[in-house]
Amino acid sequence: MTCELENRVMRKITLRIVPFIMLLYFIAFLDRVNIGFAALTMNEELGFSPTVFGLGAGIFFLGYFLFEVPSNLILHKVGARIWIARVMITWGLVSGAMAFVQGTTSFYTLRFLLGVAEAGFFPGIILYLSYWFPMQKRAQVTAIFMAAAPISTALGSPISAALLEMHGLLGFAGWQWMFVLEAVPAVVCGVMVLFWLTDRPEKARWLKEDEREWLVTTLAAEQSRKQATAQHSAWQGLFDKRVLALSLVYFGTSAGLYTLGIWSPQIIKTLGLSSMTIGLLNAVPAVVAVAAMVLWARHSDKRNERPWHVIAACLLAAVGLLFAGGAATVVTVILALTLVNCGISASKPPLWSMPTLFLSGSAAAAGIATINSLGNLGGFVGPFMIGLIKEQTGSFTGGLWFVAGLLVLSSFIVFLLSSMARRQTPAPDSVITHPKTH
Repeated sequence: MTCELENRVMRKITLRIVPFIMLLYFIAFLDRVNIGFAALTMNEELGFSPTVFGLGAGIFFLGYFLFEVPSNLILHKVGARIWIARVMITWGLVSGAMAFVQGTTSFYTLRFLLGVAEAGFFPGIILYLSYWFPMQKRAQVTAIFMAAAPISTALGSPISAALLEMHGLLGFAGWQWMFVLEAVPAVVCGVMVLFWLTDRPEKARWLKEDEREWLVTTLAAEQSRKQATAQHSAWQGLFDKRVLALSLVYFGTSAGLYTLGIWSPQIIKTLGLSSMTIGLLNAVPAVVAVAAMVLWARHSDKRNERPWHVIAACLLAAVGLLFAGGAATVVTVILALTLVNCGISASKPPLWSMPTLFLSGSAAAAGIATINSLGNLGGFVGPFMIGLIKEQTGSFTGGLWFVAGLLVLSSFIVFLLSSMARRQTPAPDSVITHPKTH
């Protein structure tokens, strides 16, 4: 009976929550990286050098960094429904305003404000999932949610390329139409959040009484087992050494992710292809990455293992970047980008399953936000270094190899964390290498 009830509850909350938050992340990621397609024509029209573009694309993450932790703590206090709605509506408005960029100052300013507006969304969703899903289900659910990022690239690439073809309509450039039209869904979905999301299981009227009681009891029991070892205060979450280590790991994966999102259209463009062809080819690696992410997370859950799943994925992405640095044909470039996409995407779910193993309450809100905000600085460093090295050398190779080095470093840090945890033999629920559930 309990097994049947569990399956029914998991199915119901998965169908209610996961498709909707995937839609939200799809839109968020599209608005975050569509700058890569705008650059195909915008850079020339506005006279942006690779360094200027790389800095402007990456400065998003400075605003994100500064406001991430406060935003996630507010979400924990006021609830996901109100705060995520606020995040989406403000980022949609700022993203649409990108259509009116006229020079470097407005470019830098709006990209920074977009980061401020979106701060708290991703770690807020990760925290929100911990309110609804038991630990043993979390990596797989996180993988399904995060699959929205490569799906966004797969579907968003040809859409963005098609919108560039609207160049000249009503006197506006194609990249201006792209920013405006791709910002509208964020505002609309921000309003929808107010009516669809439920803050906590206790308030879920769409669950039957026995279903709600089972879920609340199960999650409460899980929390109680962490009481002896889990850390709860926001300050503990901010300064836990494991949080800082995972932030460095996430730094490398973010550098890889946004190198792809922001620069891959221009890497493919060096082959002399049209914008629409670039859009279609850029979608191919992302499609493969969706399957890789979900299957790898399922394997991680089945084996009840996280570190080696992160290490192997990061190393695969590093190999792909090294390969991309020397690729010179359509087939080799797309193959290399596919390896990078699969590695980066597959590393995320097992990585994000780690923090809530040793943090809860305000510490979880602060810790998750800290990992995301510090780690996402890689989204600044990666794209900026690609642009800087490209301008200095005339090639993407050096920048791609630099990001590959960051991913190797991420792998090494996870290995050290795993080794230290085994030697210290802490309580089962706090072991980062053996995330047991009961």
